[in-house]
Amino acid sequence: MGKLVEEFSQYRDRMNERILAGDNKVIKRIFNLDTNTYMDGALTAKVKEMLGLATSLVLKCDDCVFYHLTKCFELGVTKEEFFEILSVANLVGGTIVIPHTRRAVEFWEEMEQDAATE
Repeated sequence: MGKLVEEFSQYRDRMNERILAGDNKVIKRIFNLDTNTYMDGALTAKVKEMLGLATSLVLKCDDCVFYHLTKCFELGVTKEEFFEILSVANLVGGTIVIPHTRRAVEFWEEMEQDAATE
C-alpha cells in the first residue's frame, strides 16, 4: 500500500476506534447515519460516493476527499469518471479547490499503482 493511502487508512481506523470507545450515543448515531447514507437506495452506493467526493472537494476537507476517493476506487469509478467529478467540483467550488484536486489526483494515482502491483 502506498504511503499516503496507508497513513490515511491507519490514522482513520485508529482514531475512529478511539472515538467510538468513548461510547457516546450521539457520536455512534452520527457514525451509523453516515454508514447508512452511503448504502444502495434510489441512488447506488457508487453514485453516492461520487457525490460525496464532489461535495468534499468543494468543502475543502482532505480527510473526506481521501475517504470518498478510497470508496470510489473500491466501487469501480473509472479514471474518466474521477476526472469528471473533479471538473464538477472545480466548477462549483472555484479555483480554491485546485490544491485539493492536486492531492486527490496524487492519492488516486497511488491507489492505481497499488492495484497494479497486487
